[in-house]
Order: sequence, then structure tokens, then C-alpha cells
Amino acid sequence: MRNSRPLQIAAAILVAIFGVWAGARVYSNHEPHRADGPPFAVRTPAGEASPPIPSDFDASFDATPGPAATVPEHLPEFSLADRTGSRTPVSRWAGKSLILNFWATWCAPCRREIPLLKALSGQWAARDVEVVGIAVDYRDKVVAYADALKIPYPLLIGEQDALDVATQFGVASPVFPFTVFTDKRGDVVALYVGELHQPQADLILSVVQKLNDKRVELPEAKRAIADGLHALGPNLTG
Repeated sequence: MRNSRPLQIAAAILVAIFGVWAGARVYSNHEPHRADGPPFAVRTPAGEASPPIPSDFDASFDATPGPAATVPEHLPEFSLADRTGSRTPVSRWAGKSLILNFWATWCAPCRREIPLLKALSGQWAARDVEVVGIAVDYRDKVVAYADALKIPYPLLIGEQDALDVATQFGVASPVFPFTVFTDKRGDVVALYVGELHQPQADLILSVVQKLNDKRVELPEAKRAIADGLHALGPNLTG
């Protein structure tokens, strides 16, 4: 009888690869469960995670969904490592409106967003709007990827500590990408889950500017964003 051990080993490897790939899909696509989420937390399909590559198989940090949380009214205090490994508090950008984009190098819709975020960084910098990428990933991978794509905006990087920051924003289950928009006072104006596109970003940022100019109040701004995004629809492609 032929030795079946090589076939058994090959089958085990295939099962392991499929399990890791399926886990990546869940990690990227699973939406946080909030029975009565606020009207400004708009969820759209997060897209598909890319197929795994060998370096994806060395993840060791805990990605277990945490307890349910509520989207905060105000930007919470937190700090994460920057590209050099130095601990950087989010208060470094106090007084600016923030676009906080949570992403990972292995997440396909996250990667698709980067050209838009680069453009927003240049277009809105003069109006005191700062894009900050928050990568839930290994620092060496993030830095290499950011250098290759010439990402101009600041990055904060973490593993479990970055997942803990996501939980502070009410995203109790890992779902990438998602983007938090604040006004210059640090109030959370919108939390958008899913791949961001230009019309969505323009809508939200235009309302943020009205807030900064004191032309609207925060409750009115949140309603305007929710209504505007609903009118745009969930399946934008650009």
C-alpha cells in the first residue's frame, strides 16, 4: 500500500491556508453589532479581503471581538506608535478636524482607499483638516507599504492596542476600513464603516466645515450627514 502521509500533510496545509483566508475575510468584513446605533454611524459593505500571502500567516495578536460599545461624542484620548516607533498621542493634532482612517495592509478595500486619502490630505490641509491613518498591523509591514505608496499623511500603528482604540470608537468587532471624522473641537461628527469614496468624503467634510464656521450645530450636522449619505446610496464606486 502506498504511503499516504504526503497526501495527509498536503491536505492539512490546504485546510490551514483556507482557515487563515476565511479568518481574514471575517476580520475585514464583519460589521459591529449595535442594535440602536446613532444615526451618523453609517455602515456600508466593507468589500472583500485579498487572498492570503505567506506573510499573512504569522499574525499572533488577539483579534477577538470585544464587548459592545457606544460611539463617543468626543474624540477619546489615546496614543499609538508612529512610523519610527515613538509613542504619539492623538492630541498632537488638537485644534484640527481629523479624518482617522482605520486600516490594515492585508485589507483590499483599505488599500483602495489610500489614493483618495492622499488626495484629501493635500486638498484639505489648508483648512486645518488632518488625515491620520491608524494601521492595525505590524509596524515593519506598514512602514514598508507606506514607503512604497509614498503615503504623505501621518500614521499611527498598533496591534492589540490599536484594536482597543477601535473599540473606544464603538467598533467592538474588527471591521476594516472605517473612518472617523471630527470637527476642530474634537467632537465626533461621523463614523463611516466601509470603503470611503470621494462623494461621501466631500459631503462629510463640507458639513464639518460648516460646524467649524459655526453655521450649524452638531445635532443638525449629524442629521445632514446621515441624510446625505442615505441619498448618495451605499454602492458608490468613485
